[in-house]
Amino acid sequence: MIIQDVMVVKSQKEIGHNIFEMIVQGKLVSEITSPGQFVHIRANDAYDLLLRRPISIASINREANEMTILYRAEGKGTTALSKKREGDSVDVLGPLGNGFPVAETAVGETAFLIGGGIGVPPLYELSKQLTAKGVTCVHILGFESKEVVFYEEEFKALGDTHIVTVNGTVGTKGFVTHVMETLGKDFATYYSCGPMPMLNAVQNAYEGKKGFLSFEQRMGCGVGACFACVCETTEKDDRAYIKVCSDGPVFPAGVVAI
Repeated sequence: MIIQDVMVVKSQKEIGHNIFEMIVQGKLVSEITSPGQFVHIRANDAYDLLLRRPISIASINREANEMTILYRAEGKGTTALSKKREGDSVDVLGPLGNGFPVAETAVGETAFLIGGGIGVPPLYELSKQLTAKGVTCVHILGFESKEVVFYEEEFKALGDTHIVTVNGTVGTKGFVTHVMETLGKDFATYYSCGPMPMLNAVQNAYEGKKGFLSFEQRMGCGVGACFACVCETTEKDDRAYIKVCSDGPVFPAGVVAI
């Protein structure tokens, strides 16, 4: 169920260059049903920041009613959000969208989790849940440079982790596809989140494999009413177009026309 909740900031810190980790507490956490869902956050009450900002959920702590979000402060909204401190409140709408299908990978199987930049965060909760059920997770995480790499140790604690940077300042130099080529295709399922060119490269490389892609798209309302995040599909029938916010953001590989 989607609810609007005034959540309390428990902590906030910068974990990379302009990359922030915020932990918030509130009743909304109990409504989250799957990793890969997101929330729509109102950065503050300023007149020019009326639109909410979509941010993925990186981790869930149901016992404490807390969730962790990781985001990049680059625009007015996310920069304003980065000014929040412990004890402040934040207006959150969610949980929104349909997340990654954990059940698609069986106990004892291997899953590849491939993320790029700010598309990495939702893969952390996904890996936690897959690992907890007995799935072996291999993480392939791409970033621009060492300065914006985050959660490397957290992912390593869950499974084999490969860091890739475009400029080669840490890990493998290049793109996630360079590491993918060295790992082969001996896995059951892949899950991926990141920029569109990366998602296209991933699904092309793993054609014929079972995969699920999470799409990043500009949004207005977040609930499917404004049609700001409409994308074309590969279908030619009544589902020729989909809304990323309410139909997704996660879709089986090959559904969205990239």
